[in-house]
Amino acid sequence: MPRHTADSLIGSTTIVAATLLAGCALPGRMAEPQGLGPTEAREAILRALPPNTDDRTGWAADIHAALATLELPSTPDNLCAVLAVTEQESSFRADPAVPGLPGIAWKEIDRRADGAGVPRFAVRAALGLSSPDGRSYADRIDAVKTERQLSEIFDDFIGMVPLGKTFFANRNPVRTGGPMQVSIAFAEAHVQARRYPYPMRDSVRREVFTRHGGLYFGSAHLLAYDAPYDKPIYRFADFNAGRYASRNAAFQSALALASGLTVTPDGDLLPHAVDAPAGETERAVRTLAGRLGRLGDAAIRRDLEQGEHAAFEKTVLYERVFAYAERLDKRTLPRAVVPRIDLHSPKFTRKLTTEWFAQRVDERHRRCLARIGAARDG
Repeated sequence: MPRHTADSLIGSTTIVAATLLAGCALPGRMAEPQGLGPTEAREAILRALPPNTDDRTGWAADIHAALATLELPSTPDNLCAVLAVTEQESSFRADPAVPGLPGIAWKEIDRRADGAGVPRFAVRAALGLSSPDGRSYADRIDAVKTERQLSEIFDDFIGMVPLGKTFFANRNPVRTGGPMQVSIAFAEAHVQARRYPYPMRDSVRREVFTRHGGLYFGSAHLLAYDAPYDKPIYRFADFNAGRYASRNAAFQSALALASGLTVTPDGDLLPHAVDAPAGETERAVRTLAGRLGRLGDAAIRRDLEQGEHAAFEKTVLYERVFAYAERLDKRTLPRAVVPRIDLHSPKFTRKLTTEWFAQRVDERHRRCLARIGAARDG
């Protein structure tokens, strides 16, 4: 073969290989836009916001941005879901004031001191020291109005005073915050799985207390997961009780019917403590093991551990409990019910439940849809 021919073949092969490699790097098909466009979405939010809301255009921009960066369509249902939870939790204030917060803070400090076996006088003495802003920690607590301010006090105390690390074990006791009162633990876990779209100026905790950060993390907790719900009220219940709590509560209701035992439909399939003994749900399943195809304890525990994930619906345990219960009751059982949970918080002045929360938010959701001119079934 002539040399120029061989060189030509080598050159052609190189070109073909380069073309194939370049083809592998080409982007895939562009997704079709869903939901309202940015301008239309912001206009819809402006129609839904209360007239006296401060910086209405800022709220509209941040709500739309939260959905867009999470790749969630700005449908009327999604927009109104975020608006309804925000109105319920903060009345559209990025860092809402909490009545009586200094008293709540001191009670929590005393409770932790007693639990840790630290004399209260030692804690009060440490809190009498000057903090980074020149005031004592105690003076700052006495003047605190919002959870963001209280969280910053505890951060300073943990970081600056040796007793703070021992007393709080490096865990800030302020666990929720921002306009949607989202869990800070959820936000911290979320940024491990998905890139945060805004500059991280300090910490995830502090981002939760901003309007844009609180709306982003709150929208993620509320909407950014697949759930088998035909009505939004179940997502609102999940926002309060934990993802998939409404689905799990329906499973517990079916389990109670199948086993004949009392099983509280609270959405928690397993105790939170790792070394805790079997809980009410697991014990009830074990009594059914023979009737469900001789499921062993290990298989039961393995399936129940999927309770915080979409995969639970595909487990043998989930499918067989519902199948057995429906044969007994001769009807199709619901796959979602609002969990039965009593809510506890130092901020509450009366008895509240997850059902109360979900119904209040659902009512706000309906009113929001009416304000922006969208209909909703159910």
